Amino acid sequence: MTQEQALKIMKTGVNIYLTGSAGSGKTYLLNQYIAYLQDHDISVAVTASTGIAATHMNGMTIHGWSGIGVRSIMGEKELEQLEEKKYLWKRFEKARVLIIDEVSMLHGFQLDMIEKVCRRFKRSSKSYGGLQVILSGDFFQLPPVEKFKVQEVSQIENDLGISQTYSENKKSSMVYESEAWKILNPAVCYLTEQHRQEDNILTEILNTIRTNSLEEKHYEYLDSCIDRNLVGVKPTKLYTHNVNVDNENAFELSQINGDEKVYRMSSKGHDIIVDILKKSCLAYEELRLKIGAEVMCIKNNFEKGYVNGSRGIIINFEDNTDNPVVKLYNGSIVTIIPELWAIEEDGKVKASITQYPLRLAWAITIHKSQGMSLDNAEIDLRTAFTYGMGYVALSRVRTLSGIKLVGFSKESLLVNPVILELDQDLKNESFQNELLFNKLKNEEQYKLEIEFINRMGGIIKNINSSINKNKIIKVADTKIPTVLITKSLLDIGKNIKEIAKERNLTQGTITHHIEQIMNEYPETIITHIRPPQKNITIVRNANKKLKGDEVGKLNPIKQILEKEGNNLSFEEIRIAKLFS
Repeated sequence: MTQEQALKIMKTGVNIYLTGSAGSGKTYLLNQYIAYLQDHDISVAVTASTGIAATHMNGMTIHGWSGIGVRSIMGEKELEQLEEKKYLWKRFEKARVLIIDEVSMLHGFQLDMIEKVCRRFKRSSKSYGGLQVILSGDFFQLPPVEKFKVQEVSQIENDLGISQTYSENKKSSMVYESEAWKILNPAVCYLTEQHRQEDNILTEILNTIRTNSLEEKHYEYLDSCIDRNLVGVKPTKLYTHNVNVDNENAFELSQINGDEKVYRMSSKGHDIIVDILKKSCLAYEELRLKIGAEVMCIKNNFEKGYVNGSRGIIINFEDNTDNPVVKLYNGSIVTIIPELWAIEEDGKVKASITQYPLRLAWAITIHKSQGMSLDNAEIDLRTAFTYGMGYVALSRVRTLSGIKLVGFSKESLLVNPVILELDQDLKNESFQNELLFNKLKNEEQYKLEIEFINRMGGIIKNINSSINKNKIIKVADTKIPTVLITKSLLDIGKNIKEIAKERNLTQGTITHHIEQIMNEYPETIITHIRPPQKNITIVRNANKKLKGDEVGKLNPIKQILEKEGNNLSFEEIRIAKLFS
């Protein structure tokens, strides 16, 4: 499936599992869809299973966003604790779409907890509380870490959903085995294009790893990479363990004569959120550089001419600013300026750090290399300790000629046999979805997009670009139901009286519209028309006294209220019922 086909499916509002090989453009496509949603004023929660993945989309971890933090269970007690957090209410009230990137690194029980929390805060029995959910990942890449944190935290840590303590190893299923996955039943979009590798042989090797069909010729290709000399380039070394990375970088920097420049990270926001950001970001708290140091860019800056993973060497420092001047391996010379990493929520920066987007590039862990595209790398797979590690390491590099292997074993290239079978099922499902959605006529696709935007409370703008120009249906020509017109006014914060006046309708008619809206679009935000709590309480209590067919009916409720001396109007009762 192409990126364009997958994007069209997303726009119809169905739940999605987006997958594909490393370099197929999953994150790029997610950013396209995020921009589309934002352009139509649909609130989207951008999250990922790890902080590193989250920073690629300016999002936050799903643990922090959902409030599950480090919990391993989510019972009634835990849900009630979460309900005390005002920021969670605000977060869920606004959200219409939930994106979780690198979902393969989540435990199955964590996805179950997330789904349960979504239903609780959205006050809906629908899957994930009625949110459109976009899951993205690749099960051939690194699996969830087995060690898992438990909830033994101070109040402020609990509020932020983090912990500094650990429990014993906790085994769990993969996310596709969870109940939350089965309930979601996502439409699979398996991207088949390749946007990273520029080498047919390397692409063939990676594809055969994914199908467990490596042949002798493929091992010979890799054997030819052992101890090869990458002319004119000192490659980034990929190690399986952090200790090797730190030692390698420190040693190489110490071998360079000359003055050392030290750049210290600055930060804003709550200390604990800042700490989360620091740990999730590849930037150093204290960056030490010398002329001649091998460096890697760790942020995209297309205007400056570098991207995440660009390699180069420090050739100078600006006189007035001490900004590092880097000669990239593509021949470009760029001056690096400080960049901002931020955790945002509802358009507001919760915490940020500022640092030069560089790190020493003699070595990096395979885990932290996920998501990067490298021109060259020296890879040591002799100590690979989990399925997928060899695949992830090799797939970071664009060409086979850019790979130098210290060593590898056939075992280091193995992928999980269970995932092999699953992957074929995913490909088959994706193919069926491709056939199904390709059958849609342009007008049918357009109608589904319109319905989704309305359902999510968005604003209809120009979405005709992909429609045959001879068959474009203009928004102005589309008759929007009267209830949805009321909904659009409700969504921008107008109250019942204001809507009635603007639409030249009675307040009773508008109240009836709102009842219909909440039945069909339960995720609609109506807190701005919330009546006094006293009204909600007495209506709820009166309704509890009713039995059989009378439950929920206006006349019986009003009769009970009148007997108790509470003379609410029918309209006041109807509004109170929406909140009881």
